[in-house]
Amino acid sequence: MGSKREEEEFPGESTPLVGSLQENQVPLKDGEYTLHLPGVTPVFPSTPKPLDATRTRKSMHEMSNLADMGGGVLSGFPTSTAKTNMKKSYSVSADGAISYLTPLQMGRHELYESIPFTAVFGLQRKERNMSVAVSSYAADLDLLEADQIAVATTKKHLSSKELELRRSQASLLILDELELDTVMVTTPLIFAVLVAAMSQFLVGYNTGVMNAPESVVFVGHTVAEWSLAVAAFAIGGPFGANLAANLAETRGRRGALLINTYLFLLGGLVQSFALNMKFIIASRFIIGFASGISSVLVPIYLGELAPPTLRGTLGTLTQFALVVGILVSDFFAFPFATESKWRLLFSVTAITAILQLFCAPWLLESPRWLLSKDTKSRKARYIIKKLRGLRYDHEVDTEVEHFVSAMEVQKVNSSDSNSSGSGGYAEMFGDKNVRLLVVSCIVLQMTQQLCGINAVFYYSTAIFKGVIDNPLIGTTLVGAVNVVATYIALLLMDTCGRRTLLLWSAGGMFAACIILVLSLLGYLTNIYALVAVIVYVSFFEIGLGPIPWLIVAEMFDAKYVSLAMSASCQVNWFCNFLVGLIFPYMNKYLGPYSFVPFATVLFVGFIFSAIWLPETQGTTPEELQANLVKKNASTVYHNMSFVDEVIGAEELGDQWRMAMDQVRAEEEEAMNDGTYNYGFNPIDDPNNTENSNNFLPFAPP
Repeated sequence: MGSKREEEEFPGESTPLVGSLQENQVPLKDGEYTLHLPGVTPVFPSTPKPLDATRTRKSMHEMSNLADMGGGVLSGFPTSTAKTNMKKSYSVSADGAISYLTPLQMGRHELYESIPFTAVFGLQRKERNMSVAVSSYAADLDLLEADQIAVATTKKHLSSKELELRRSQASLLILDELELDTVMVTTPLIFAVLVAAMSQFLVGYNTGVMNAPESVVFVGHTVAEWSLAVAAFAIGGPFGANLAANLAETRGRRGALLINTYLFLLGGLVQSFALNMKFIIASRFIIGFASGISSVLVPIYLGELAPPTLRGTLGTLTQFALVVGILVSDFFAFPFATESKWRLLFSVTAITAILQLFCAPWLLESPRWLLSKDTKSRKARYIIKKLRGLRYDHEVDTEVEHFVSAMEVQKVNSSDSNSSGSGGYAEMFGDKNVRLLVVSCIVLQMTQQLCGINAVFYYSTAIFKGVIDNPLIGTTLVGAVNVVATYIALLLMDTCGRRTLLLWSAGGMFAACIILVLSLLGYLTNIYALVAVIVYVSFFEIGLGPIPWLIVAEMFDAKYVSLAMSASCQVNWFCNFLVGLIFPYMNKYLGPYSFVPFATVLFVGFIFSAIWLPETQGTTPEELQANLVKKNASTVYHNMSFVDEVIGAEELGDQWRMAMDQVRAEEEEAMNDGTYNYGFNPIDDPNNTENSNNFLPFAPP
């Protein structure tokens, strides 16, 4: 810096930071500071002393609480200089609105607005990229103010090494805190997730339950009767999926899930006590109707309960619940797929539904739905406190602000896809930015079902007849491979592009179809047919299985996610119905050539993916951070420096450790006395009985 610049009056600690980072700008006399800092991803220096993760995490929570409480201190400990001089973080937007959020809270705020309220298999990559982006953005804000303070106090800028070290410390600090939700999961959230996942288990179970007992259920039925019984599941599916959004909006997520459970119970009872094939067909329609509701409702419910960084993980759980359901139906077929016990095979649906109803007290209502009805809902705040394990009212209020802001940005009304009619779809198709993605979603959903995957899950026992001695062994082996392949797909989606996986998936399934046909024609031994089906299912799970759904959550703007998911669901169920209804006739009249039509569909899907499908791996952290800079260009930030207070203040750290030791001792004493609050008590004074019904966790809204 020149001598003239050094003689100027430099801004102090409380001067604002402008969110727009322009190149080659320096501190100005009037307090504006927009120095360009290259690099947007965390830098991991090798020489500095590693951070104490335990101390850092506790200090970050302290920083957040101190900021929210205006610099207050924990009772019982002296007030240090660091504490009393700490200034509250805040930002001012272009319209004059003031937001009192710490850098950590600001990061969570961005995650809530960017990650859709739905649990989708494979969404973890987008969550991770967004976490890296917001942590880097917050680190840049910290760097700007730290350098500004250094210039104001020492008349010198921070060196490149100091900037690098500080950026690393700040970004890792924020990233660690943002990802804390993925490892610290509360008990109420776990129970709610498990109970809801039982619905997806029933979807999978009823997908595979009709595979084995074809020859023992009402012996003498026609091919048409059995194919209609299988396909009735997919007939009811789109009706349920279409009704699910309206049901969830009018009855609440929890109420809709309970209605769905009663439908599973009804369908399971009718199927178990069926008098003839007509009752079987009717029961399959009811169960399919419930499955359609579940396929839409469960991802929404779990996405609205979970923090943003956990939604992809819960989407993975629902997918595993579905494939495990298919495998369990295969295992149960061994003892129960007989003329005398087939009703027990069907009764599993009713038994599971009854168990789910007994577990209903652990189903919490979606706080997002409650806040959409009333932003001041005390019941929503009570549930958020339980789900997040929060201790203080101001923490709950901050979380509520995240929900409300995300609802405004995403503007997702579950009934939009229905109530808006053709207008919403016309707007989506008319948007040139997403038109190719919409067409891609529809084509991929058609390819996913018309490739014949459900012909395997519905009729693999019939396919393996004459190929292996016991077709049930082949069917069960395919179900087990399906579960393993789902896990492998989860690993691959973190490292490979979506388009690349789709090409490998379609290509591998096409080759498996060719081998299967050659084996059925006698050119290859029978063992090749079994191997071909296993390879076919494995390649399906790494690409065509999850990616058509993942594209919607990753690539669409939040306002289009609901519409795109609804359209995809309708197309998927319709094609599912066609396969379930037609394959028995294909198997009867085409014989060994029955998989040739499926191979043709896969070939067309491969060509479409290779030529027209854009890479859908998602936005990189660098691109996401650039979007954040652009989005907040007109926002002025104040007091965003947090590394010094968190890491450099030894006195503050010592007092924080003392405070945590005292809190830990008090909690252990409360646990021993049986008075510890595990998160199930109301936020307000439990002795206050006025309007107590407003706090009941399961009272009607």
